[in-house]
Order: sequence, then C-alpha cells, then structure tokens
Amino acid sequence: MVKKRAHILAIVPAYNEAPAIGNVIRELMRVRPRLDVLAVDDGSIDGTAEIARQAGAEVVSLPFNLGIGGAVQTGFRYAVEYGYSMAVQVDGDGQHIPGQIPLLLNAMKGEQADVVIGSRFIDVQGYTTSRLRRIGTTIFARVNSRVLRRPITDNTSGFRVFNRRALVFLSENYPQDYPEPESVIVLGRNGFSLAEVPVRMRERESGKSSISSLRAVYYMVKVLLAIFVDLFKERIHQGE
Repeated sequence: MVKKRAHILAIVPAYNEAPAIGNVIRELMRVRPRLDVLAVDDGSIDGTAEIARQAGAEVVSLPFNLGIGGAVQTGFRYAVEYGYSMAVQVDGDGQHIPGQIPLLLNAMKGEQADVVIGSRFIDVQGYTTSRLRRIGTTIFARVNSRVLRRPITDNTSGFRVFNRRALVFLSENYPQDYPEPESVIVLGRNGFSLAEVPVRMRERESGKSSISSLRAVYYMVKVLLAIFVDLFKERIHQGE
C-alpha cells in the first residue's frame, strides 16, 4: 500500500539506469521541502527497479518499454490518483541536480505558473549538450515564440515542476513520441502558464543518450513535424 507522506511527488522515469538510479533517489530523499519519490521502471532488464526500491522509492514497473512519454504519463496518473498537489520530473540518469528543485518550486510560486522548466540555456553553466542539439533547441524556441508568443529556451529539458491542474490535464493528454517539446506547445495552446528558471545539469552518470549527434538532426526534424501535425489537427478540430 502506498504511504503518502508529502504533497509533492518526484517522478523518476528510468530505463536500464541501475548504475545511477540509487544515487538519484538518495539525493531526492534529502531535498527540502520533503518529496515522495516514485521510480517508473520502463521495462528495464537490469536491476533498476530493485535498486530504486532499496534506495527508498516507491516503484511502478511497466511490463515492457513504453518510452519516456508513457513512463512519465504513468507518473502523472499516479500523482493524480494519490492526490499530490505538485510533481517534479527528474531523469534517472543523474543529469538533473535534485538540490535545485527548490528553485523550480520558488519560481512556480513567484510567477504563479502551472509548469516550470529548468533551463540549461538561460545562464549557461557546467554541462549543457552537443552543438547540434543546442541548434535544435534554438529552433524549437523560435517555433514556440511564433506559436505561443513567447520563447521557451530549453524545450527538451526533462527537469520540470507541475501543479495539480497541469497534472490532471497531462495525465490524459501527454504526447508519447517527443513529449518534452510537444508538451510545451500542448500546454501553451490549452491556457497553461509556463515559466523557466536557470539550472545547471551534470553529465549522465552512466549509459548514453538515445539521441546521438548523427540522430540529433533527424530528431529535430521529426519533432518539428510532430508539432506542426498537432497544430494542424487542432485547427481541424476547431473548425468542426
């Protein structure tokens, strides 16, 4: 039975992150204000789930690999079902620094935002990403500026805080293929307020990104196409 202790849930999607997940969970346990921690084991074939459980997290194990969209949406649905007022998304590979979560929470309160994104590109410090991926992020920001009438500097950041209203919406309406950049458009077009706060990130503790330098351009084109398809579908729906 789930033991709810805090009003904020940390959602940690993880796929084969056994070398890093334990440290991520332990860092989250030290954050103040206190967090409950949920690791969403996305069909891992290593010891991710057991290590996360031993480190103190609640664990939901998916029967097979759904991808980041399905894993994060599982976390949103868990947060809604168990009555959390806020949730923070944190990667299981060690790139995000749990000690910076209060920065996101303070920005949510100060700017009265529904969603706050931790951005690597407002005040660049430490590890960022490859040059190709930074170019892609710049293009996404320009698309957002046209579509939402405001730029988001780090669309692909998975370090985010959501309030209850956003959690309820995303638990039913979260994009599956390219969720981070697509969800920015979906949220903005549905009246949710977004804010960003500068954060530092680390290099992942283990493994490697599924998006290599060669695949970065392909990824960028696919995401832009997905965004434009979403906008086209929205226009058709509005015209019905």
